[in-house]
Amino acid sequence: MTGATAAVAAEPLVLSEVADGIARLTLNNAARRNSLSEAMMAALKAALQAAAADADVRVVIIAAAGPVFSAGHDLKELTSRRGDGDRGRAYFDKIMRQCADLMQTIVHLTRPVIAEVQGTATAAGCQLVASCDLAVTVDSAHFCTPGVNIGLFCSTPMVALSRNLPRKRAMQMLLTGDMIDAGEAADWGLVNTVVPAAELRATTEALAAKIAAKSSLTVKTGKEAFYRQIDMGLADAYDYAASVMVENMLARDAEEGIGAFLEKRTPKWQGC
Repeated sequence: MTGATAAVAAEPLVLSEVADGIARLTLNNAARRNSLSEAMMAALKAALQAAAADADVRVVIIAAAGPVFSAGHDLKELTSRRGDGDRGRAYFDKIMRQCADLMQTIVHLTRPVIAEVQGTATAAGCQLVASCDLAVTVDSAHFCTPGVNIGLFCSTPMVALSRNLPRKRAMQMLLTGDMIDAGEAADWGLVNTVVPAAELRATTEALAAKIAAKSSLTVKTGKEAFYRQIDMGLADAYDYAASVMVENMLARDAEEGIGAFLEKRTPKWQGC
């Protein structure tokens, strides 16, 4: 193995950097279109968990290297197991459950997660965007769930899409496999903001910085409550949200924030 080859082989699948309370996690396998291989999903989950364990981190950004954000599952990796005695059933089950676990890790992470989409996101890559709390994308990006075109309905991406898009829009993506552009993705609710490529990183980091400046306890409380109440019935949701508000009101940061508002000064957050 040459030195150059060894360097490439040693390159981490997910790059991680932390600055000013923001953890930037970059999918780093452009040669494989940042596909969500078994190793990539493991690396991303580990990076997310490390960010959550870092007291300095208040917001997480998931970005990607190269022209493609993520092409979804590594189909060559999956197909290679069709020769197993069970035709790959056990391995397919492992990978699909690993993917579901990764997406739930994002939803349950105690920090907000922002997708910074610099290129096309397809199938489970589109699912990754939908699973993030917020998403900023370049105007040249496209999104799709094309499994139906190859005989494999995007059932796991469906979970994230159906919780972020209107039903008929989600079904349109799932049943046709057609690409939608960045403008449609914003109109349909898949992403928050569309910007020119030159403005992508600055826009994402400005959004992250705005959130990072808030009380970490309040943001953590709000994210957890948002996902817990969203699937409840109306009465249960209000009952739960009321109890969350009571506990939040008793927090030191709420006392400080309200006091600062009334006294017309900048609050000093303690995270408790």
